[in-house]
Amino acid sequence: MFRRIGSAVVRHPVWTIVAWLIAAVAIVATAPSLPSNSDESSFLPKSYESIQAADLQAKAFPSAFTPSAIALYQRTDGGRLTAEDKKDVARITTELGGKHIDQVQKVVPGQPSKDGRYDLTLVQMDSKNAGQPVQADAAKVLRADVRQLAKGTNLEVRLGGSAAQALDQQDSSKRGEALIGIGTFVIILVTLLIIFRAPILAFLPLIVIGVVSAIANGLIAYATKLFGLQANSSVSSILIVVLFGVGTDYFLFLMFRYRERLRGGDEPKEAMVNAVARVGEAIASAAGAVIIAFLALVLSTLGFLKQMGPALAIAVSVTLVAGLTLIPAVVSLIGPKVFWPSKSWQQEPSNARFAALGRGVQRRPGLTAAVSGLVLVVLSLGTLGFHATFDLASGSMPKTKESMVVQDRMQSAYSAGAAAPTDVYLSSTDGKPLDTSAFDAYASRLGAVDGVASARMAQVNKAGTTADFTVTLKYEASTDKAIEAVGRVRDVAHADAPGGTEALVGGMSSIYKDIDSAVNHDYRTVFPVAALLIMVILGLLLRSVVAPWYLMASVGLGFGATLGTTVWIFQEAQNKPGLMFMLPVIMYLFVVAIGTDYNILMIARLREEAREGRDPREAAGRALRHAGPTVAAAGFILAATFATMMLAGNSLLTEMGFAVSFGIAVAAFVMAMFFTPSLTALIGHAAWWPGHADRAEATADAAADPVLGHGDATPSAGEDRNAPAGRHH
Repeated sequence: MFRRIGSAVVRHPVWTIVAWLIAAVAIVATAPSLPSNSDESSFLPKSYESIQAADLQAKAFPSAFTPSAIALYQRTDGGRLTAEDKKDVARITTELGGKHIDQVQKVVPGQPSKDGRYDLTLVQMDSKNAGQPVQADAAKVLRADVRQLAKGTNLEVRLGGSAAQALDQQDSSKRGEALIGIGTFVIILVTLLIIFRAPILAFLPLIVIGVVSAIANGLIAYATKLFGLQANSSVSSILIVVLFGVGTDYFLFLMFRYRERLRGGDEPKEAMVNAVARVGEAIASAAGAVIIAFLALVLSTLGFLKQMGPALAIAVSVTLVAGLTLIPAVVSLIGPKVFWPSKSWQQEPSNARFAALGRGVQRRPGLTAAVSGLVLVVLSLGTLGFHATFDLASGSMPKTKESMVVQDRMQSAYSAGAAAPTDVYLSSTDGKPLDTSAFDAYASRLGAVDGVASARMAQVNKAGTTADFTVTLKYEASTDKAIEAVGRVRDVAHADAPGGTEALVGGMSSIYKDIDSAVNHDYRTVFPVAALLIMVILGLLLRSVVAPWYLMASVGLGFGATLGTTVWIFQEAQNKPGLMFMLPVIMYLFVVAIGTDYNILMIARLREEAREGRDPREAAGRALRHAGPTVAAAGFILAATFATMMLAGNSLLTEMGFAVSFGIAVAAFVMAMFFTPSLTALIGHAAWWPGHADRAEATADAAADPVLGHGDATPSAGEDRNAPAGRHH
């Protein structure tokens, strides 16, 4: 199949390129804009208690005041607010309300802090648009207006709250995307120049992937609108890295094999056809593993991951098609001039370092497997200390952003939970009015819960069937202590609800607790499903039942080593309370799926070597010699491109960038180069049971093809070209 694809593309390169350009123009011109949502509650399905509580609040208290933005005032000299300052705060609050800013429904004064140094203005916005870009726009206007109104006073004012956080998140995301894009571009360009010493080859993948990126983003926007998915600003940054990183990987897989075929004496067009025929299956299998892993995110209960899964799967699918059609078409049109001005493509290098590594694996596969496996196990021990944090807003932007400064100062000036109180909604089950005489005792029991600062009955709906009890926790809403405390509040709220009533607990801490439960569900669902489907792909590629098991075991160790190292660096060394809650899920999918690419490339090459009649150990050594440079180059570029996410300046992308780049490095330089080939050498022919795909007689199709029958790798410089038949490519 891949030979037919290669032949068709090489025969009609111009039409292939034109078809891609027409598709790019058509899709970009007609694609809808990609929506975005930064509201954490939108990530959860309706079955969770915090979401049910929010729905009940909307029905029972449609006019309930929930601030979307908070203006925090303090004196410029840091002292206590004077009577004149308080008058200024009252005036600003009144005038701000009189501006009738879009989305703003109500502006009311807040409570001054106990130390007298801070005061608040609370702004309520349309709850239907919570987390939407339109409220970020409103926050931008509010921020400018409140500063203008405070001019000429002794007050310093900052705007915080969820709408302001959405605005700061947007700004941070744009800056992060720019830095990631520039960093990715520079890394790929410089690395390819070093590898090939050919400017055309260095710029070519960037141009091609730019076209692919435009098409992928358009298709993602279509899918998001069609299926009603939620988007998040962090997805765009991840997409940049996936498209350019994975796209460059597939470009390298193809170009290394194309260069190898040219050195073997093939005519340029024939060399490209043969390169696609030989490496196409490995690229398709590698992409298939990544796509399947990303699609497994559809099983997630979190809207953020449900959106990310299909988006990344679409991106990799388009990249795969481009790798098998657009790149071969462009390169075949240019021909060997693509390597200009370098002449090194004409001679097979000795690959002395990789040849030495190959000989080491060949001589001592047991020692190699034991040492590399031990390194992975030791690094994996760090996973035992993993803790999760749930504040996606602060994780998505630097602490210096205005809304984050407001959040931190409110935590120190007020009760830590005051900025995001917990609400307990008590409703009658029979539709009759509640017995108000039980309210005081119920509020008292809620207030006595460990971790609660105060609890009071705030309001009753008009029908008298639902009461809202405001519970203020002692801890900031996203902390582990707050999440544990809200769990205790739920227990008491449910157990001590008066007869004929039921309780629902809402608020941000309740949402975070449900997100924690949802993530644990994803660990039990997404992980095994993704692993099983990747194993099926490996089994189909290798025609083996045995190999997929130890390949997935090695990738699992790589995941453990990556998470453990990330815990040690970010939690232990930097003394952070935890890592972002979705990091293990994302890391698992990137490290397991993309890391499998290198295992697939290495073991596919090992199978080719074995089919030439070499014993398992020699085949492992030769595979490392010939596929090692490709794996090293691709692994370095992909790890470096993911590392550019650390330039974004927020903890979520910093942690994600480090974790995935480290995981890719482990996959390429430990698993694919040492652990997998040494294990395959140790297991021997049994690794290919029941298909025996490593036996020479399994390649009847290759024997029928004089080109394919000769294999891909011509003898390297310094190799014995007069060796007996079947002992070299």
